[in-house]
Amino acid sequence: MDAATVQQHDEHHLTLTEVLVWLVEDGIIPKDDAKALRAERRLKGSGKIHPLVLIAEQGWRSLRKPNRLLNLETLTEWMAERTGLDYLHIDPLKIDFTGIADVVSSAYATRFSILPISIDLQEVVIATSEPFLREWETELEHILKKRIRRVLANPNDVSRYLVEFFNLARSVKKAAQQGVNYVSGLSSFEQLVELGRGNQQLDANDQHIVHIVDRLWQYAFDQRASDIHIEPRREVGIIRFRIDGVLHQVYHVPMGVLAGMTSRIKLLGRMDVIEKRRPQDGRIKTRTPEGAEVELRLSTLPTAFGEKLVMRIFDPEVLVRDFTQLGFSRDDTIRWKEMTSRPNGIILVTGPTGSGKTTTLYSTLKQLATPEVNVCTIEDPIEMIEAAFNQVQVQSAVEMGFAEGVRALMRQDPDIVMIGEIRDQETAEMAIQAALTGHLVLSTLHTNDAPSAITRLLDLGIPDYLINSTMLGVMAQRLVRTLCPHCKTAAPMTEVEQETWRNLVYPWKANEPQQIYHPVGCLECRMTGFSGRVGVYELLLMSQEIKKLVTKETIIVKVRDQASREGMRPLRISGALKVASGLTSLEEVLRVVPPAETQEE
Repeated sequence: MDAATVQQHDEHHLTLTEVLVWLVEDGIIPKDDAKALRAERRLKGSGKIHPLVLIAEQGWRSLRKPNRLLNLETLTEWMAERTGLDYLHIDPLKIDFTGIADVVSSAYATRFSILPISIDLQEVVIATSEPFLREWETELEHILKKRIRRVLANPNDVSRYLVEFFNLARSVKKAAQQGVNYVSGLSSFEQLVELGRGNQQLDANDQHIVHIVDRLWQYAFDQRASDIHIEPRREVGIIRFRIDGVLHQVYHVPMGVLAGMTSRIKLLGRMDVIEKRRPQDGRIKTRTPEGAEVELRLSTLPTAFGEKLVMRIFDPEVLVRDFTQLGFSRDDTIRWKEMTSRPNGIILVTGPTGSGKTTTLYSTLKQLATPEVNVCTIEDPIEMIEAAFNQVQVQSAVEMGFAEGVRALMRQDPDIVMIGEIRDQETAEMAIQAALTGHLVLSTLHTNDAPSAITRLLDLGIPDYLINSTMLGVMAQRLVRTLCPHCKTAAPMTEVEQETWRNLVYPWKANEPQQIYHPVGCLECRMTGFSGRVGVYELLLMSQEIKKLVTKETIIVKVRDQASREGMRPLRISGALKVASGLTSLEEVLRVVPPAETQEE
């Protein structure tokens, strides 16, 4: 059935009978199954349930290759092709809900079960789940003076987002109307600064602001976001989510509404709502719609146009993951457990911010923290609250930094000490002293690779003999996005990819895979081709041979070569092995892992 046929079709709601007839005609389901479902619904009555929803509930598989499961998205896609309409999966991250709410009223959209998707100078795209209801189309074209393009969407999504988008847009407008001032109405930079200083009083408990913040969190949890960025600009506020390590712009909201949201979140995080001239930290514990506990770590920063707020989302489940789930290979696990099973010494985890160092340390400490062991941490800030640890927060206001914290912890009879980060000589010296006095010390350092941690300690003023006496090993790590298991596709390597592979693994010998996997994009991964992240690791064990190379004039290349001979797999090789196993793509490893020529020498 083409678009012209749809145009001429009588106005009516889709019926179960006609959809089943078409599915049988197209050879997708057996005639007997269609007949049985019709008889069943005739007895029960289908009520107002959309026929595609009823059919999706049956769990049938298509008779046509590749025998796809006839879920609601598959059926909607088929119906769109059958009726000559474009198919659309509604992605809330790509829809400007404040703009589409101006196209039609909530009552009108609900009456016809239509949802505006986008609007430009010539055209309005509107999603529907009823291909044969068109009476609204002529009316809207006349009112809007624009061309209407209908697309077919999942009926459950249309119903859900119709309520959510209009409610959210209504809350934003009401909040703006109830005295939340627009920054675009301010005439000078000085006035903008005054707004940032808190002279404009905003009601953080306004019901509309409360609703907007609640919806924001739900969207973030639904989209698997790890961070939420609330950023003020001159005329509009921007909200972005970090998903699998990549930032995505989600919403634009009026500046006044953004200020109200920031005040609401600060209030919940027990922060000083009035103080907007200095950075603040806070913490909120909440639950996802499914009931899982989630912790949000808050950080504010004063900017030219107001306070920027970042919420880092921590899932307590990461603490119960084993090393295989984190991405450790069998060899990595053996070497890491060999290091962490020692009674005393220093173990360092290195990498840039956001590379998963803290998750690795927490997961390790969780396994080490038995009732017979006293585990103490000194952090800035405390990332996740864990009952099995004694956690101490750095307090610069009372001169309690990392060095002072470690000094105090030494009087607390610890067995294992975790130092959030070694930033300076004093902290490094205290860590060395803790290791020398019989404690196992774990900490983080910012270097490009594992061997470079040795030169960084030397640069901080730690004598080579103390490094050799206390250092057990170093692990460098990065996070790479994992390919979506539902849509990744395999293909033989091209000549360009073969050359890239050789450059990636050189000078190590790594067999070239017959085929590698590439991202495609599907509904499961929200069309990105990736779902989740996993670590790539480089583990350096301090052997006697390596200790001989650690001197005041240490040549890091020699350390790296010796470590490689003793079994250390560089980050690039670890990434290449994950490409060969189909876990990630070649491009993703190259994006994250530093090439040989940029590693510290």
